[in-house]
Amino acid sequence: MGAETLVNNGEAQLQLEAKAPVILGLQPLALVDHVARVDESLLDQIPGETGGSIPVEITELEHILSQLKKHIVASADSRCPMKTMAGGSVANTIRGLSSGFGVKCGMIGAYGDDEQGQLFVSNMNISGVNISRLRKKKGHTAQCVCLVDALGNRTMRPCLSNAVKVQGNELTKEDFSGSKWLVMRYGIFNLEVIQESIKIAKKEGLSISLDLASFEMVRNFREPLLQLLESGNIDLCFANEDEAKELLRGEQNTDPEAALEYLSKYCRWAVVTLGPKGSIAKHGKEIVRVPAVGEINAVDATGAGDLFAGGFLYGLVKGLSLEECCKVGSCSGGSVIRSLGGEVTPENWQWMYKQMQIKGLSLPDIRN
Repeated sequence: MGAETLVNNGEAQLQLEAKAPVILGLQPLALVDHVARVDESLLDQIPGETGGSIPVEITELEHILSQLKKHIVASADSRCPMKTMAGGSVANTIRGLSSGFGVKCGMIGAYGDDEQGQLFVSNMNISGVNISRLRKKKGHTAQCVCLVDALGNRTMRPCLSNAVKVQGNELTKEDFSGSKWLVMRYGIFNLEVIQESIKIAKKEGLSISLDLASFEMVRNFREPLLQLLESGNIDLCFANEDEAKELLRGEQNTDPEAALEYLSKYCRWAVVTLGPKGSIAKHGKEIVRVPAVGEINAVDATGAGDLFAGGFLYGLVKGLSLEECCKVGSCSGGSVIRSLGGEVTPENWQWMYKQMQIKGLSLPDIRN
């Protein structure tokens, strides 16, 4: 009888793990993006460097939103001059993996009991993302204004102060059990929950993917990031060209190839995205360089790196080669830049599938 119980318990555990998301995203704060294409004069008025991401207080966020109507530039691809959607780097990656690639995904985080929180949860749920690990809390949901210039480059001003977030001591092994990958973004304000997530995820056998967030985050909080990377717990790391340069600040050689070499010392897979110039990646001794896709038709760069990461991760879970992973990433990243915001439209998913076919890549079975 005891042996039979053990067998039944084992079967139950296997069933639980079968239902677990293959890829989990950790985004401690749910975030809602307000994305608009604007003229240069508004960008000139906003403190901080154009092209980056600097946290602002709610008064500043509301001021920027109030000024948008005067500075919005009509977008040829969109009937709506501004889009509001679930945002955040990890959310963009996870939503894309679920809706465009058919990978079972889930989110870990917290959202507020407000309109923005409901919008975030609804958007992720409609995209097929498992939201059972999202905690609803009393308070505000984080917001971010994403300002897109004439060239498609985006300047982000997130408002994270007073927003609800998941804490490290709230995480349990059940959040991670049965999954294969944990996707996260570097952030000094989330360092405690990142470290706790890594500790639990590693015990549960998950691989860890880390995005370097922004050049300002790397520049201003470089030492904790280096410690995180050099711990050996990060299996896959994504950096864009600006972040890669900041990572090696003070070194004689700060080019993308040098950054790739540094990252590959500590991570099994290292990727540096180069915008219109494509990407370079390294795994073991293999190094590949893959061109970008669709950059000629770029409307908004928001989410390009996030969707590249999604495509690359899809390739890894499907057992594709390093070069194929980068090619899928390029197609995926190229799909999101064709319209405003970090969410790929149905038309642009179809465009991506066509690009994958052209490159001889097998198409995802989105029934999974």
